[in-house]
Amino acid sequence: MDVSIIIPTYNRLWSLPAAIKSCKSSVCSIEIIVIDDGSTDESYNWLKQQTNIKVLRQENWGKCWAANRGFEIATGKYVRFLDSDDLLNENAIDEQFILAEKENANVVVSGYKIIDEKSTIIREQKWIYCDDFIAQQLGECDSSHYSAYLFEKAFLNDIRHRPDFAFRDDRLFVLEVAIKNPKVSIHIGYALLHRVHPNQRLQFTSHSYIQNYQHHQLYKKIYSILSSRNQLTKRRINAGISILWSLAHWTAKYNLNDASQIAKWIFSLNSDFEIPEKGLLGFFYRTLGFKNTERMLRIRRTLLSKEIQ
Repeated sequence: MDVSIIIPTYNRLWSLPAAIKSCKSSVCSIEIIVIDDGSTDESYNWLKQQTNIKVLRQENWGKCWAANRGFEIATGKYVRFLDSDDLLNENAIDEQFILAEKENANVVVSGYKIIDEKSTIIREQKWIYCDDFIAQQLGECDSSHYSAYLFEKAFLNDIRHRPDFAFRDDRLFVLEVAIKNPKVSIHIGYALLHRVHPNQRLQFTSHSYIQNYQHHQLYKKIYSILSSRNQLTKRRINAGISILWSLAHWTAKYNLNDASQIAKWIFSLNSDFEIPEKGLLGFFYRTLGFKNTERMLRIRRTLLSKEIQ
């Protein structure tokens, strides 16, 4: 096969048929692999009735396990991962495959469109060219969505979706790809239609603290690897700090001590880090410090919440 499309799914019968339909190709040979993660709706029964689809079923182990199982049986020279509530844009598979073959690429990146439940386009995000793929993935600029990427399967080698980072597995996956220094080709267009909807996503949790903790840990992991290779440049440090500073704020809502550790880490990475907040809030951060300012903000949120009630 030329391309394997791996689709983990859980209770997505409302969107799964459209996702699969969007995987059509007129140029390259494709295989569609759907891994049902223990759905309790009619997804699996519907899948068993379909033809030309490889179907696996597992207990509800989560997206990481499902994606990895699909990867193990994939026979395509290239692979892509697609959430079962998203769509691929028309002709995207063929265009990316042709480009990968022509330029001998390890990864073909692309832009994406955000759509709503009725497929109305909310926003279009073109691929932003960046001359440091690692810095881009660390947060220097928009890095699209990994379902808009086509990966050479052999290049991925031992890169997998990591269950211990289950709520940030997409981000860690692409960062692991980036630090292998792939040959990247840019597909001009929008390969992915990323749907926003009120339903829960496979890799998301209602416990934001867990997501933020894993986000922090993956940065520590990637920075450690880059540092051991003498590849942790100032540019890459600052690219990550742009995300870490926001992460510290989010974490402070649940665990002020952990948030303070993130803030301290930021200043240890870059002692010249300038707090981006302006005005009175920026003054508080600079004079009272991160922890005291966040403590004050927490009190303010509590008082406002009581006023609303």
